[in-house]
Amino acid sequence: MHLNKTNILETEKIKRINLINSISGIKPANLIGTASKDKNSNLAIFSSVIHLGSDPALLGFILRPKDEVPRHTYENILETEHYTINQVNKSISKQAHYTAAKFDRGVSEFEQCKLTEEYCYGFHAPFVKESLLKIGMKYLESIPIKRNGTTLVIGEIQHLIIADQAINDEGYIDYQMLNSSGIVGLNSYYTLNKSEDYPYPRPSELPDF
Repeated sequence: MHLNKTNILETEKIKRINLINSISGIKPANLIGTASKDKNSNLAIFSSVIHLGSDPALLGFILRPKDEVPRHTYENILETEHYTINQVNKSISKQAHYTAAKFDRGVSEFEQCKLTEEYCYGFHAPFVKESLLKIGMKYLESIPIKRNGTTLVIGEIQHLIIADQAINDEGYIDYQMLNSSGIVGLNSYYTLNKSEDYPYPRPSELPDF
């Protein structure tokens, strides 16, 4: 199959959306937890969390255009400047998926989807108790993407909560041990299995391919 730009634009809308949403492959599945100043909690699934730098430790995620979906997560982040990122594992993927439903403002996805709010270390935003990798974030800035009306939200890591045995001596995280899930498109979930470990690549140490 070969599709040029015209072919893609002429593809039936839902099929086109699913195709383009799937084209970037398996993405990390994360739940972003927030709470308003008066502690009304919110939880939403995102597949767009990305690494932006290690020093300082920055992560970003993409918000869809404000006229497409409610932005309860973003409103809470702007109000309190704190949020959590919680890795989705296989055992909670179904509950995590349904946090994407359009609940009314003031209705907690934690309660509706049977996930547990966890407040710790004096952090304002709730973590997901059932998640095995949890990150407390401090909001830094937002960058609008003019081309499609989305927004890149940038934050700095304040807390990292993970089992000791899930990190090796070099600092790498074992996502297979965490039973982590990934997302393709909007509805398909995959489990992750590590296939190989390779050394740091150097021109002088190329293997015999």
